[in-house]
Amino acid sequence: MQPLIPLLWVVAVLSVRVSSTPGCGPCDTTECAPLPAAGCLAGSMLDYCGCCSVCAAAEGELCGGRRAAARRCGAGLECVKGDEDKKSKMGICVCKSNYEVCGTDGVTYRNGCALKSAGLAAEAQGKEPVAVQNKGRCASAPIIVTPPGEVYNVSGSQVYLSCEAVGVPTPVLTWKRVFNGKKREELLPGDRDNLAIQTRGGPEKHEVTGWVLISPLTTEEAGAYECHATNAKGTASAVGRIHLVESIQDINVKTVTKEGEL
Repeated sequence: MQPLIPLLWVVAVLSVRVSSTPGCGPCDTTECAPLPAAGCLAGSMLDYCGCCSVCAAAEGELCGGRRAAARRCGAGLECVKGDEDKKSKMGICVCKSNYEVCGTDGVTYRNGCALKSAGLAAEAQGKEPVAVQNKGRCASAPIIVTPPGEVYNVSGSQVYLSCEAVGVPTPVLTWKRVFNGKKREELLPGDRDNLAIQTRGGPEKHEVTGWVLISPLTTEEAGAYECHATNAKGTASAVGRIHLVESIQDINVKTVTKEGEL
């Protein structure tokens, strides 16, 4: 009758896996380093030997390498190697998607990989996970990025005020003439044959630019003009002014004075 094999020795043997991967020895998970308490930015995966869980390389981090020192990119990322990196076998993790996404937290992320990193960080902190709400930027109320300024010119000249606004969806831009501190308003262009309104998209995505063009300038056009931007999420406005001066010399004096105040 064969002697019984001690039970503890059997358990010890079964708890150690032997990897067939070149350069890897027996796998003892008790020897594995713990993952960071804050979590991994690109998630975790098994190491080269298929034994320990390690952090995957995140966007912008080094990847590649040889055998046990090799580091792989997380899901949704690829290891891109330049001509200079081919000899060293090293590269940089780059996101496979290059478009902006809106998260369920209302934040616009530069790509899906950045959103995934934010979601993993939120989960590590016990917060609600972040998922993709829609492709592209999150909806947002308009913001006036370039308000109309102060224009000084003589009668009979050609002048204009410009305004730029951004929002998602792209805002609609309109102009109003305001009197007595907004107690009375007039939607432009109205019936004036020397005044025109122009708008166009850009220069950035979800941005709109508009102008009030006046030619020739008369005393009736001097005053305050409001740029008004609106979309489904809200409105924004800013006021500029056209000043009528008596001579070209006055324009230079007014401009210098205004810059000195700033």
